[in-house]
Amino acid sequence: MKTQESDKKFIRARNKVEKLKRFYTHLTVYFVINTVISAVKIMNNTNNGETFKEALFDFSTLASWLLWGVAIVIHAFSVFGLPLILGDDWEERKIEKYMNDELDND
Repeated sequence: MKTQESDKKFIRARNKVEKLKRFYTHLTVYFVINTVISAVKIMNNTNNGETFKEALFDFSTLASWLLWGVAIVIHAFSVFGLPLILGDDWEERKIEKYMNDELDND
């Protein structure tokens, strides 16, 4: 029984680490890609006669940061916020509930 419990703990810990890894990868890609997009747009806008400040604060330059930023916030909430609200063992409880429901239906 102890082995089964430690296996469950290991699986939960591994899942948490995987979620964190995916979030940090997403965050890294967000910064790298948006920095490149912004640099290209700023260079194009300054070549078209805008000042650096005008090019930097142009909505088209900031739009990808803002829109993708919303997705980052949602992802962060799913990784960090939901466990605080639902509890760390929420997934396990749901799995057990569904398994019990399936066994009851058989």
